[in-house]
Amino acid sequence: MKPISDVVQATPASGIRRFFDIVSQMHDVISLGVGEPDFDTPWRISEACIYSLERGKTHYTSNYGTPELRQAISEYWNQHEGLEYNWEDQILITVGVSEAMDLAMRAILNPGDEVICPEPCYVSYKPCIAFAGGVPVPIPCYMDNEFRVTPEHIKAAITPRTKAVLISYPSNPTGATASREMLQQIVDIAKAHDLWIISDEIYDRLTYDGRHTCVPTLPGAYERTILLNGFSKAYAMTGWRIGYACGNAEVIEAMMKIHQYTILCAPIMGQVAAVEAICSGYEASQEMVEEYNRRRHVIVKGLNDAGLKCVMPGGAFYAFPSIVETGLSSDEFSERLLFEEKVAVVPGTAFGECGEGHIRCSYATSIEKIERAIEHIGRFVSKLTG
Repeated sequence: MKPISDVVQATPASGIRRFFDIVSQMHDVISLGVGEPDFDTPWRISEACIYSLERGKTHYTSNYGTPELRQAISEYWNQHEGLEYNWEDQILITVGVSEAMDLAMRAILNPGDEVICPEPCYVSYKPCIAFAGGVPVPIPCYMDNEFRVTPEHIKAAITPRTKAVLISYPSNPTGATASREMLQQIVDIAKAHDLWIISDEIYDRLTYDGRHTCVPTLPGAYERTILLNGFSKAYAMTGWRIGYACGNAEVIEAMMKIHQYTILCAPIMGQVAAVEAICSGYEASQEMVEEYNRRRHVIVKGLNDAGLKCVMPGGAFYAFPSIVETGLSSDEFSERLLFEEKVAVVPGTAFGECGEGHIRCSYATSIEKIERAIEHIGRFVSKLTG
């Protein structure tokens, strides 16, 4: 039998999933690992889905998604950011933001095209680039700059093969945010070199310090930006798998063409629920964000008190402390912490090579569990550092 694809063989399995295969076999583990809200989907959103099922709404939708959801998304961005996306041909509903990312890469890349990607980054970014025939060009980001990419480093990485810049603020795994000024500099560089910008803003509502800057609102960004977003994080709807992409009609049609032949459409039940989330979910979403903010302060103080240097994340629900002082690698630290103290975190290397020396700790769990985890982490660090 002939071998499978070289690209697939060269792509490692997700560092997150590999680690949590181990966790699933253990009992009484305190998990700071899963990047998923611990809240249930607000009942009003679930009820809208149930009611739609009772009325027999179980059929295919347009490849682009239901008109109701696309209209609601169009109105949302117009009302909140002054962006004008035509619901008919500039918005595509996808199976989560992960599918939207995959479609964007396959729609714009030719074999050998390069995509600049700040690192540490979400685990699927570089594989999505590679699966589309592209070449990921990671730009290291470090704690001394609060894990923000610098426009100068992006500019230095551009070659004749560069096709796009991928950015994601607030960031998974670091919680980093970006100022409007910095993002404008990146847009200016992309415009000067005629590059696409792919902006994953799934954590936009989870911004705690200042106001989130939506990239396509910046001068020069609208036509060249593919905006990715969804409902998983802000509305506690991870399992519903509803994301979307907004952009110019040409690129959205190209993405739809791939979506049409591979997925066909996102589940109608999730789309119905997403309409309800946009229309009535703000208050419940805001309550979740306020609780995450409280947890953010608890976990960052706790990690620093435990001997792990940690900068305050500006968004998302992750802390990314340094474990360099312990003398262990990220994988060693995470595995020993799990087996010796039954606390699950994700090694920083799951998010790229420059994640070495760090671990990702999710605070999408109760303050009680965070405090217990910190107690165990502190005990473990004390054993290592004397």
